[in-house]
Amino acid sequence: MMTSALVLVYLCAAEPPTPVPPHQLLVEVDDAQLKNYRILDVRSWAQYDAGHIPGAIHANVEPWSKAVVAGKADSAFWKGELAKVGVSPQIPVVMYSDDVREAARAWWLLKFAGVPDVRLLNGGWKAYTQAKLPEQKEAATATAETHDWKPDFTRLADKQFVLKEHKNGCVCIDARSAGEFRGERALAKNGGRIPGAIHLEWSELIDPKTDKFLPQQKIQLLLKERRIDLNKPLVTYCQSGGRAAVVAFGLELAGASNIRNYYRSWSEWGNSDDTPIDRDK
Repeated sequence: MMTSALVLVYLCAAEPPTPVPPHQLLVEVDDAQLKNYRILDVRSWAQYDAGHIPGAIHANVEPWSKAVVAGKADSAFWKGELAKVGVSPQIPVVMYSDDVREAARAWWLLKFAGVPDVRLLNGGWKAYTQAKLPEQKEAATATAETHDWKPDFTRLADKQFVLKEHKNGCVCIDARSAGEFRGERALAKNGGRIPGAIHLEWSELIDPKTDKFLPQQKIQLLLKERRIDLNKPLVTYCQSGGRAAVVAFGLELAGASNIRNYYRSWSEWGNSDDTPIDRDK
């Protein structure tokens, strides 16, 4: 009996297990398998027309984003949208842009849609062109059979969820600039942050010289320094979901598995009259 009690005390006091980092979230530009994936270019049409990865399909993310904000990104919406760009459950999807925020936004939108295997091209268009790899100017097209996608609402947080759960152990992570976090720069009616939020600016996860994500161990160390527990429920937010998507991707790369993007973010929270706000004096 005593032995069992001691074991129980030990287990309760032990550190929570380190999450096993997920695999295949990032694809390098020289990966020989890249040609076998569905590659989506989420830059502007002008940039796409000037040159893109051979076989890459241009994808306009704006309608996807607007549908999520409006609460209309249901199974029927994704069924039509994803078939047009050749996305199916069987083929891994690789997103790229010249701005990691937009690539990560597209990654998160497809994960929310229920696409099982979505990855980012590490370093995006910058890394691809610096490697002097082949480019194509002719537009590529692809279609896929329609699929009954099931949106994954465990990846999305709304205002009511954050109002309730930020008091119940859920950790909010602010991906904005330090000035926005402190309330010195307001991009809404009110400036500041969600009470208790931890600041982790999206750019801290990116190597500015290469536009690539920091190595996994460096991200894990950074999160440990900020006292972000990967075993807890996590909510990322910014102004409108893009920077928050970068941090959500970095958290998943580090091994977290319970991550929601508060997609309406500060554009909603900072303009509401029923949301608590902290700011530096």
